[in-house]
Amino acid sequence: MGGPDDHLRKPNHHHQNSSMKTKLKILMLLVTTNLVSIYLFSGAVLNIHWPENAPRIHLWDSEILLRELNLTRSKLTFAQSSLSDLQKKCSISSSLLESLLTELGKLHGDKPTSDELDGWPDELSGELKAAFGPHKLPFGFTSNLGTDELYPAMGFGCRNYQSDVMQYLNYEPGKECPSDEIFAQQLLLKGCEPLPRRRCKPKSIKNFVEPDPVQSSLWKIPPDTSIAWDPYRCKNYTCLVNRGKTKGSYDCKDCFDLRGREKVRWLMDNGNIAFSIDNVMKMKQGGTIRIGLDIGGGTGSFAARMKERNVTIVTSTMNFDGPFNNFIASRGLVPLYISIAHRLPFYDNTLDIIHSMHVLSNWIPDTMLEFALFDIYRVLRPGGLFWLDHFFCIGTQLNGTYIPMFDRVGFKKLRWTAGRKLDRGIGKNEWYLSALLEKPMY
Repeated sequence: MGGPDDHLRKPNHHHQNSSMKTKLKILMLLVTTNLVSIYLFSGAVLNIHWPENAPRIHLWDSEILLRELNLTRSKLTFAQSSLSDLQKKCSISSSLLESLLTELGKLHGDKPTSDELDGWPDELSGELKAAFGPHKLPFGFTSNLGTDELYPAMGFGCRNYQSDVMQYLNYEPGKECPSDEIFAQQLLLKGCEPLPRRRCKPKSIKNFVEPDPVQSSLWKIPPDTSIAWDPYRCKNYTCLVNRGKTKGSYDCKDCFDLRGREKVRWLMDNGNIAFSIDNVMKMKQGGTIRIGLDIGGGTGSFAARMKERNVTIVTSTMNFDGPFNNFIASRGLVPLYISIAHRLPFYDNTLDIIHSMHVLSNWIPDTMLEFALFDIYRVLRPGGLFWLDHFFCIGTQLNGTYIPMFDRVGFKKLRWTAGRKLDRGIGKNEWYLSALLEKPMY
C-alpha cells in the first residue's frame, strides 16, 4: 500500500479510455462528413444500406420532400398553438397570483405601493376603479393584443387630478349625467385627455328639431332647441350671433355670425398673409385634395367652404363659452372634440390637407408646438399640404425660434409670407406668418 502521493501518481486508465473514445468519434464524424460531401458533389451512388428504423434524407424526390415539409409545418403549427395555450395559462396564473398577493396584503394591513397604484396618489375605488380597469378579456389571452386584459383609454394626466376625476365620475349609473360640461372641459385641458368614459346619459334636449338637409344647413343658424344651453352664458343663438358687437373678450367672438366676416373668409387672396382657398387648391392637381383637418376651426366655416368644393374636412374645436361642436354638427359637418395637446387621431400618411388659423401660435410652449408640427407632418400623405394661417408671434421669435423649428420638421415651402400686426401699435413688434407647406414626395 502506498501513501496519498503514490495514489495521485498512478495513471488514470478510465480517463485515458474515455479520451480515446471521444477522439475516435470525432474521427468517424469527419470521415462520414467527407463521404457525404463527395456523394453530394460528385453525383456518385453509394450503396449504403440504411436500417429500417433510420431516418431517410430524400435529396432529389421532391414529392416525398414536400410531404415531409408539410408534416413539419403541421408539427410547428401545433407547437405554436401549444405555446400560445401555455402563455395563456401563465398569464392567468400570474394574474391570480397578483390578486392573491393583493388580498393577503390587505388582510395584513399593508398599504399599496406606488407601482401597485399605477401612478394614482390613492387607491382606486367605485366608478373610477371600474373606468380605469384593467378588465379581463372574456376569451382570455389574444395574440393580437399580446395580453389577456384591457385598460380603457384615459389620459395619463388624469392621475394628477384624482379628486377631480372622482368628482367627474360621481353619478348614478344608467341615470342622467351631471351638468358639468365646463368642469369636464377644464379637466380635459389640464391633461386628463381623453376623459374616462361614463355610464350615464347626457342631459336630454326638449323639443329637439331634426336638422335641415346639408344643402341648406351649411350657412343657416340652427334652431335654439337643437342643444342644451346650461353651460353657456348665452341661452340662444341670437345672443351668440350678436356677441361680436358687444364689449368683452370671447373665443372666436364673431364666429357664430354667418352673415358677417365668416361669410367672406378665404374667398379673396390679398397677395400677402390672407390666402384664398381657390389659390391654395390650385397648388395641387385637380381632385387630389379630398380629405383633411381644420385645427381649432371655430364654428366650421373653413370646412363649409371646402365642402362646397367637394372636400371633406373634420374640424377640431373646444366649447369655450359656446356650443361650437354642436353648431358645426348642425351645419352638416364633422366636429372633433380634442385639444391642441391631443395626438391627432388619424393614421400616418392619410390626409390631403391640414389647415389652422390663429390657434397654432406663440401661446403654445415651444416643445409642445414642435411635437404638434411633427404630428401634422405624420398624418399628411406625401405631397399633402399644411396651410398655416395667421400664425402669431413676436418679431424676435420668428427668426430665432420658429423658422428653425419649421426647418427641423422638414416641410417644403410653397408659399411663405410674414406681415406686421399693427392693431395694437407698431411698437409691439407683433407679426403674423401665413405659409403653405408641403410634405415632401420621397
